[in-house]
Amino acid sequence: MSTQTALTPISGNDIDERARDIFRRIVEGYISTGEPVGSRNISRLLQSPLSPASVRNVMQDLEDLGLIYAPHTSAGRLPTELGLRLFIDAMLEIGDVSAEEKQRIEAQVKAARNPGMGANFDDVLTEASSLLSGVSRGAGLVVTSKAAKRWKHLEFVRLGPAQALMVLVAEDGSLENRLIPLPPGLPASALIEASNYLNARLRGRSLTELKAEVEAHRATMQNEVEEITARLIESGLASATMDATGPQLIVRGQANLLDDVKAAEDLERVRLLFSDLETKKDVIDLLSRAENADGVRIFIGSENKLFSMSGSSMIAAPFRDSQQRIVGVLGIIGPTRLNYARIVPMVDYTARLVSRMLEGE
Repeated sequence: MSTQTALTPISGNDIDERARDIFRRIVEGYISTGEPVGSRNISRLLQSPLSPASVRNVMQDLEDLGLIYAPHTSAGRLPTELGLRLFIDAMLEIGDVSAEEKQRIEAQVKAARNPGMGANFDDVLTEASSLLSGVSRGAGLVVTSKAAKRWKHLEFVRLGPAQALMVLVAEDGSLENRLIPLPPGLPASALIEASNYLNARLRGRSLTELKAEVEAHRATMQNEVEEITARLIESGLASATMDATGPQLIVRGQANLLDDVKAAEDLERVRLLFSDLETKKDVIDLLSRAENADGVRIFIGSENKLFSMSGSSMIAAPFRDSQQRIVGVLGIIGPTRLNYARIVPMVDYTARLVSRMLEGE
């Protein structure tokens, strides 16, 4: 598993071992409780004896480096976004998902894809989003392109003189319908001919790819089918692909974001985050930045302008189809004190599981 993060101007080598130990305890205390960590508490936890006064001197050095700060309500310290970035890049110890957790994740996600219950892959993505929200203090997010869905069969069903229903069967077993306008005077045989022509070229393709294939071989098509059938094929694909493009966003577990609200400023932070989540286009654009990562991508606070006001973090990873094409991203968004050590491997494993399911395992 790999993680990709933004670069920081400070590395772990810029502070000595004692300062690293104190800094680590400040960050871990913040992630665990959300509360500032004071010098007296740290002095009790250190393996090498150090007085609270000496700890305060080190904390001042860390503050001068921009890694921690003192909130006005406490003499303790909290990590800055720069400090969190340093911690994640240089100090975070990321383990693996336990065998028990892997079994639970697989059972929960795969149960959503029960052919006997008529579930489709959107149900799998929704379940993955819900699962991720359940292992964090955040909301689970999934963004995927509707245009990426692969199909295996279609059929035209006449509804009236000027309208038909295009019934599409996806490789994941789900069904979708599209209303298609019919050319005047279209005989019933043309619907059958159009279905046969498209089914010969459809399997394993998206509607966008099928449309491109038909357009690239328009001259050949006109020799293979009647003129009125060719018009149906082109108009039908044009209508169908209008509804099949663009990304879709699935969000689950927003209520988790209210669990740690302790003060008015926390409530305002969550309100701003809810507002951000409603701005789906910006969320989708941000998630899409994780598509270029080989593994998990971590965004902290102002590193992304969308969540800079709400002071939130996002952990995200892409998933792929059977052709190893990236077709979506899933992850978690929540407060900057997310349990990164636990959530990063969970996001990574869930993304890999979804990829395996898309590959037909």
